[in-house]
Amino acid sequence: MKNTDAISAFLALGQESRLNIFRLIVQRGELGLTPGDIIERLGIPNATLSFHLKELVQANLLLVERQSRNLIYRPNAALVQELSTFLLDNCCGGKPCAPIKTLKKSKVI
Repeated sequence: MKNTDAISAFLALGQESRLNIFRLIVQRGELGLTPGDIIERLGIPNATLSFHLKELVQANLLLVERQSRNLIYRPNAALVQELSTFLLDNCCGGKPCAPIKTLKKSKVI
């Protein structure tokens, strides 16, 4: 993956509404979502949603397919995997990463 491709994807995700849209679509996976579904779940106005979806598609983060009168938006799983690999390439100096220890939450009295 080229730096410019990664930057394009990260810039598209660097806006809160687009990040929320992308995360919602990723949750649905291959089933995807229509713009109407997204509006219903996130309450984003139609014109605003169209703008954000266009940005996510141009960044290649989403794939769009027409099914009769509906547009279905799905995550581009291959690109998401490439981004993960790009970010973690050479992680931990090429050695297996140590498991991350989580801190236990203590109760506040």
